[in-house]
Amino acid sequence: MGLLSYVASFLPGVPWNLWGSVDSFLQGLVGACAVSVLYNFMKVHLYIRCLNDPERQKKATQLSSSPRLSDLLHLLLLTFIYSLLGPRVGALVVLEFSLRAVSMILSLQKGTQSSQLFLLCQFSLGCGITCSLDYLHEGAPHRTWNLLLAVGLSGLIVWQTRRMCRHVGVMYELHSSKRYCGVCLSLLACWHAIPAQLCRALKVAFLVSDLAAVAVINRDFLSTAEAVRFWTPLTICYTLLVIYMQEEQHQNPTEQMAFQTVFVRMGGLLILMMTVGRWADILHIFISLVGELWCLVHAGAMLDICREEDYAARVSTSRRTTIPRKLTTETALDG
Repeated sequence: MGLLSYVASFLPGVPWNLWGSVDSFLQGLVGACAVSVLYNFMKVHLYIRCLNDPERQKKATQLSSSPRLSDLLHLLLLTFIYSLLGPRVGALVVLEFSLRAVSMILSLQKGTQSSQLFLLCQFSLGCGITCSLDYLHEGAPHRTWNLLLAVGLSGLIVWQTRRMCRHVGVMYELHSSKRYCGVCLSLLACWHAIPAQLCRALKVAFLVSDLAAVAVINRDFLSTAEAVRFWTPLTICYTLLVIYMQEEQHQNPTEQMAFQTVFVRMGGLLILMMTVGRWADILHIFISLVGELWCLVHAGAMLDICREEDYAARVSTSRRTTIPRKLTTETALDG
């Protein structure tokens, strides 16, 4: 970095912040890679699931026909968004999603799962990764080299998962029937376990992200009184958002409701930042709004499949719970 600072010293009128944002770019790239890995695994899982269902063969074809340029644009745009997004607002997004996810899981009926959470957490996962990297590498002497190593490992994982997606979309149906491809045979045996493995990985990622988010927010306060003035309205805002999400869970969610939820959440954070935040936080909230909307648009076809699965699972679970109750009442009347 000494060479860059030496070259930048000859550039008049250009602030060093514009030339010294390499670490922010690398952190954003790692966060975007994490989102891409989650997206690729869910795409493989949903493709095989639709392929095994004769009624959803067209949706499997739709998932397999995703253009390669769209995934590259998705990665580059998320990298740019995470690079501009401040760690303070990123920490708030992580904490808000963690509370929302916990309330959504607790409100579900016993025996049901929400596959939409794996796609709704995409942007929050990237925020959590960038926030964790910012906290863990704070004051590190070789921060840039560590981030370069993280980018290399993340890029390798993204390349392998994207390669698996392309292979499965083209050759899985043939290889699984002929049984002579190791990758397709492995997926044939364990494709249904992908959500459980992703769930374990996301629990670890968000646990670390939540701890880093609290530390990132608290490091800006000089006294306990300032922290209390910030955390009190934040707790009230998040409580109201959780109550709103629980009411939405009792209905059948649609695409319009998903976008409406994003605007409500970001609007609540915007009002909060206008009260106790900074002007830079307000700008970062608009950047995070763009990122949330872009993740929903990019995963639109997959979200439609997940909504149908969640609704069908919810209906079947409610039927299983109501039938025993009717049987018990009938036996009581007969007795």
